[in-house]
Amino acid sequence: MSGIQTELQQNKPFSSLEEELLLALVRTADQLQWRLGQMLGHYRLSPTQYNALRILRGAGPDGLRCSEIGERMISREPDITRLLDRLEHRSLVRRRRGANDRRVIKAHITKSGIKLLSGMEPHVDKFIRDLLGRLGEDRLRSLIQLLQVVREFPGENVTAKET
Repeated sequence: MSGIQTELQQNKPFSSLEEELLLALVRTADQLQWRLGQMLGHYRLSPTQYNALRILRGAGPDGLRCSEIGERMISREPDITRLLDRLEHRSLVRRRRGANDRRVIKAHITKSGIKLLSGMEPHVDKFIRDLLGRLGEDRLRSLIQLLQVVREFPGENVTAKET
């Protein structure tokens, strides 16, 4: 019985090696996301909020529109406006209407947001190294390359075939 089979308490064998890998990847991603969420909780941030703050810091003084933030998110977030509302409530971001086009609203990270990220980074970096560094550099590079291949799936819209 494989490790993922034991974790999921599945007695029946997987239908394919690909199915086993898919479940192992999803389970691993969930575990990593949960652990990251636990660590970021000390800063009263979710992984999604942390990601948005990093994106806005990287955008610089020009800021970004909601749609641009959504395009850059690691995981899909259906409601960027509500996400920004929560960050703005904590004074970590601010939104402004465009001077030339009042319909355009851009989000910007505040000094408080930058200060929070700067203070967190050594702890987040250590957390990530502790969590994944034990794989070693060669395995980390191999895994990064393999995951890139998986993300380059040639199909555009995959749907289940009707039976």
